[in-house]
Amino acid sequence: MPSNNLTVTSSPHIKSPLSARKIMYLVILSLLPAGIAGIYIFGLCSLKVMLISIISCVISEAVFLKLRNRDPKAILDGSAILTGLLLAYNMPPEIPFWIPIVGGVVSIVLGKQIFGGLGHNIFNPALVGRVFLQISWPVYMTTWKNPKWAIDAVSSATPLAKEGARGFSYLDLFLGNHGGSIGEVCILALIIGALFLIFTKIISFHIPASFIGTVMVLAWIFGGEGFFRGDFIFHLLTGGLVLGAFFMATDYVTCPLTRKGKIIFGIGCGVLTVLIRLRGSYPEGVSYAILFMNAVVPLIDRYTKTRVYGVSKK
Repeated sequence: MPSNNLTVTSSPHIKSPLSARKIMYLVILSLLPAGIAGIYIFGLCSLKVMLISIISCVISEAVFLKLRNRDPKAILDGSAILTGLLLAYNMPPEIPFWIPIVGGVVSIVLGKQIFGGLGHNIFNPALVGRVFLQISWPVYMTTWKNPKWAIDAVSSATPLAKEGARGFSYLDLFLGNHGGSIGEVCILALIIGALFLIFTKIISFHIPASFIGTVMVLAWIFGGEGFFRGDFIFHLLTGGLVLGAFFMATDYVTCPLTRKGKIIFGIGCGVLTVLIRLRGSYPEGVSYAILFMNAVVPLIDRYTKTRVYGVSKK
């Protein structure tokens, strides 16, 4: 009898035309409007940060694959490029060039490869790099540049910071007419990319809707002078909420598998984000909230797993 090298599990078999590589590049495509907006708002310094971050991630991936005797062609799957782009979007536009280099190495090595590579990491790699940089060099990571057309184009506080929470209209916040990280300031550009991901069914609405909805409800209840007086629209349009909810919390590897689990995950991210924003020492809590909930994903998956067909619970 000839040996069969293929092991096939029992039906049903679900085949998708989307490979992991194709998904990565579609997500990168969806992020381009936010990158173009960042370059338009802050100038070519934003493009420099993006390129340095992406190159750092790709080189780190190639070196680590070599050290692990893995196929070097894996760097073409797009995951390192996506990580570098998301990392750059979480940084100020005029940050020193060596910081995105360090961030790229940390994101790939400590955030992904040390766990075994793509599909094995428990934390979002870009957020691992971002939080490492935030803790290590908080001054550089919180020195913001105003839009290039502003009268004072040197530096300012972000709207979420207490000293920068006034003087911005909703339209300014929606279009990115304020200081902030490269890829999070223009909500319009992020929504264009998010709609692309939803309509192409790359992501579902469960995590973004529960994440953003929880932030808005809790900000409305607890975010003002007295209950039910908070400016929930302000909390929606500022910081990294939209970027985090649509492009980082929905990462296939680090989010729950079931719909119920995704909703629980999104609610948890929203609660932690508001808690940090209103009561923490940092004005923004999206990155920390997502990373914390990444650690809880195995537990969420365990208690929200679907019933095996034909098996009844005792």
